[in-house]
Amino acid sequence: MTALGPLPPTLGPRRTFALVAGVERYEISHRWNLRGPARDALRFARWLTGPGEVPAANVRLLLSPLDDPDTLDWSASPGLAALRSTYRPATEANAKAALLDELPEHDGDLLWIFWAGHGYLGRDGELMLPCADARPGQIRHLNLDSALRWWRTDLVKHRRFPLQAALVDACRVDAPRGSRWNFGSADYGGGRTVPGRRQFRLYASREGEAAQNDAERGAGRFTEALLGELGDRSVEEGATRLLHAARNIHRAFRELRERGEGWQLPQFLVDRDWDANSFLDDDLPGPVLPHAPRLDQTGWDGLGELFEGRDLPRCAYEAYAWAFKAAGCTTPVHGGLPADTLLDVVADLDERQGGRTGMPLAVPFVHYLADRTARPGGGPGGGPADPAWAARLAQWVRATRERLGLPALRPPPAPARQTALHVRLESPPGGEDGLLARMWLRGERTRHVWESEGSPVTLAAVRAELVRRLAQGDPGAGQPYGSVGRIEFHVPYELLETDFDQWPVPRGPGGRTRPLGMVYEVVVRCPQEREDTRTEWRAKWRWLHVQDGRHPDTVRLVEDPEVTDALGLRLGARPAPACVLGHASGNRTAALLEAVLEGGVPVAVWRRGGGTPAGGLPALLAPEAGPGAPALFGLPARVREVRRAAAGQEPGGEDQLVLLWDDPDDTIDLRSLA
Repeated sequence: MTALGPLPPTLGPRRTFALVAGVERYEISHRWNLRGPARDALRFARWLTGPGEVPAANVRLLLSPLDDPDTLDWSASPGLAALRSTYRPATEANAKAALLDELPEHDGDLLWIFWAGHGYLGRDGELMLPCADARPGQIRHLNLDSALRWWRTDLVKHRRFPLQAALVDACRVDAPRGSRWNFGSADYGGGRTVPGRRQFRLYASREGEAAQNDAERGAGRFTEALLGELGDRSVEEGATRLLHAARNIHRAFRELRERGEGWQLPQFLVDRDWDANSFLDDDLPGPVLPHAPRLDQTGWDGLGELFEGRDLPRCAYEAYAWAFKAAGCTTPVHGGLPADTLLDVVADLDERQGGRTGMPLAVPFVHYLADRTARPGGGPGGGPADPAWAARLAQWVRATRERLGLPALRPPPAPARQTALHVRLESPPGGEDGLLARMWLRGERTRHVWESEGSPVTLAAVRAELVRRLAQGDPGAGQPYGSVGRIEFHVPYELLETDFDQWPVPRGPGGRTRPLGMVYEVVVRCPQEREDTRTEWRAKWRWLHVQDGRHPDTVRLVEDPEVTDALGLRLGARPAPACVLGHASGNRTAALLEAVLEGGVPVAVWRRGGGTPAGGLPALLAPEAGPGAPALFGLPARVREVRRAAAGQEPGGEDQLVLLWDDPDDTIDLRSLA
């Protein structure tokens, strides 16, 4: 064990101060909420004020719990009970006031900083800890690295706080780029560095990794291990033993890895010891982490032939994620694929550590590709099946398993297929009143169900036929369309803002009706307007699938100043973005939609008639994603949820959302209805 060195002779409980924070509830979205950090913060405060004997007046406690604070256990120590009346919400203002204004004014020897909650890395690697008042437009946060730099300077008086320990139970994953989730900039500056100040940083995770939380027990695994090491020791003993505690924590989680309970190196890291040295990876004794067996030269040669001239198939990310699951591993935190070619993706998999099965991750990846490309829609770009390539992939998997002595692989799960009722509307070529209409069902197979037979009909007639079909089904089949989950309207440009989702459909007794968009997923499409940008349209949709909708550049928020004549060209210049969220006013909506179609963007959401729903579209549509790419392939279902939630509430624009969902792989090239 490395000794701390001479302690300040005056070090003791009364000269020890602390900022303790636990954030469970975030204003940005209920999907950000997590159970455990508030309890962890209270337990750390209990150690400080209990065995540590630190006066409650020396502790700044910030809590934003999910439950009523009165239901938390404040009885563990008299000091903790005293904090019950002085704690504050974990907002950015309170965090900065406590850490940068109040605590530096005290004369102490040791500062503890304990924070439990979410964590993200900025562009320069700084650790940003979102506060309870984080919002999509401004994710208020504490920049811990900047704060620690500030604490080393002469803005804190020279003889104060020679020892500072930061203990953080949070993830350290990259914050997304772009304006959709705005962390802004938080740099607290500082003065001249004061020699002799020593800082110790102990983080629950490595850069790019997530910290683990046990929601059922309401505790972070890092905090659980840390408090186990601190036990009933005094603050002097706790400070002296931090390095020893860090080594024990790291060993414990290495053992978890060696027992096959995770694919990564344990997610616990001492970044800096008391002497500012990064030591844990270089000198910790122990066995080398086992890797999964790697591909041999024969395997690589075979893949070189199989992948030559092949683009990434649309199921590439699904195959990548399933490979980890099949091998008994945890999928990496970062969404999207790690590379742009099949061979580079396999190279990434081959470098990874494996799970308990000893399966090279490349083998289940290829196994998944073989399964999907043998199915309709599994070919390149979602096209027809490619049975010849699928057979060659399957043969490679069999040969590799036999050669390397690998266990059997279970079949990948069958792809989910939702039945959709398609409604195609066209303007008559002669300019007559009304519309030409056709309906067909698309599920496991495609079946034509109704057509206006070349005679224009009104929208009211189309609505009546749609309601009749949904209620009575296909007379030829003798069954209602009970399996229909989505209704897709293929319409000309001028009908994109038609309120199809508001069409009333019978629901319940007494002739009660509900809007169509509350009962079904309702989307609009405009394939007829994409003849000139078909290449961009297909490229964006394919890229969207390859990245599983998780790439940080997938979604672009567009507001009025950006809606110019050049917007369509900019949108179509690259595969990203594949989705546009429109905050355009009413007189700019038409120009926004023209740009979306010109740019080949397959997915867009906007408010009918223009404007911005309360809180904005990003927070409304993708709260589960946090600051990053939304769960894009869940947008049709999410829009329906929003419409349902808006029922009976004050109008805020949520019930007027329009979703353009234009899948080029699910478009039938039918003859004109004329």
